[in-house]
Amino acid sequence: MSEAPASPVSLSPSRRAWLRFKRNRLGFWSLVIFVVLVALSLGAELVSNDRPLVVRYEGQLYFPMLKDYPETTFGGDFLTETDYLDPYIRKKLSEGSNWALFTLNPYGPNTLNYFAKSPNPAGPTRDNWLGTDDRGRDMAAQLLYGFRVSVLFALALTVTGVFLGIVTGAIQGFFGGKTDLAFQRFIEIWGSMPELYLLIIFSAVFAPSISLLLILLSLFGWMGLSDYVRAEFLRNRQLDYVKAARALGVGNWQIIWRHILPNSLTPVVTFLPFRMSAAILALTSLDFLGLGVPPGTPSLGELLSQGKNNIDAWWISLSTFGVLVITLLLLTFMGDALRDALDPRKADR
Repeated sequence: MSEAPASPVSLSPSRRAWLRFKRNRLGFWSLVIFVVLVALSLGAELVSNDRPLVVRYEGQLYFPMLKDYPETTFGGDFLTETDYLDPYIRKKLSEGSNWALFTLNPYGPNTLNYFAKSPNPAGPTRDNWLGTDDRGRDMAAQLLYGFRVSVLFALALTVTGVFLGIVTGAIQGFFGGKTDLAFQRFIEIWGSMPELYLLIIFSAVFAPSISLLLILLSLFGWMGLSDYVRAEFLRNRQLDYVKAARALGVGNWQIIWRHILPNSLTPVVTFLPFRMSAAILALTSLDFLGLGVPPGTPSLGELLSQGKNNIDAWWISLSTFGVLVITLLLLTFMGDALRDALDPRKADR
């Protein structure tokens, strides 16, 4: 007796969306590459650092990344903090059974190599793969740490913008009427304020900081997403499942949270990569103008400004511009793939 054919497995909507996303090879591999780059930047201290990971000197182990050691610890003459780029110290660490395990790139974001063989800014060499900037800092370390600052800032700005956009858009779209009208007039007034002028004023009054910059940009970064969420709520609140929930006596906030919001997240999720791209560009532009992160913080915008001021040092502009272009392209490809994966009109194609 022949067996009955097995029934096809029913996949959840999120699983089907993920499979559609994977079928977009450009978007999927962009996600993989972007995650790898972010992981490398989060562990930047283990990849690019002017301190060794481990030192074995005269039979004892030292961990310079966890503790500061004076130069006298390794046979030096001074009680100051050890400069592990000093040729004398390097020679002491390689004598006999002594050894030191350095990171892949032995320079930190603010390391000044006082023993460099060329004046700064210096072009790419075997010691500095991407050259140095006008202060003598290693470009590879600057780009790695600057990329981390940009991504983390963009992620924080995206999270706050998404939260504020969802809350305001949900309230407008669900309650409508005078509530919606009041919010719309407020958004029109608030959106007409000169954001750049406010940044200039606050930068002159307060000391530059990433937290201040995050707060100021968050005050204006929620309005675009709010309009999308508002439109979704205005459409979904008229559907039968919402009317049924009201008939069963479900409260307004429970309807918003459990019923309408999960069915209105498509524009929110699609918005994320493009929001991150805009945040990275905003931080880079402000740093280029000198209104961004505090001095001494690795910054892609500052490197672009250095490239403008040092036209002959082509490696500064080229490498920084390359990092920006690659980052924005990866986010754009991810956003396009995500939009196609969540588009119900393209389901099961």
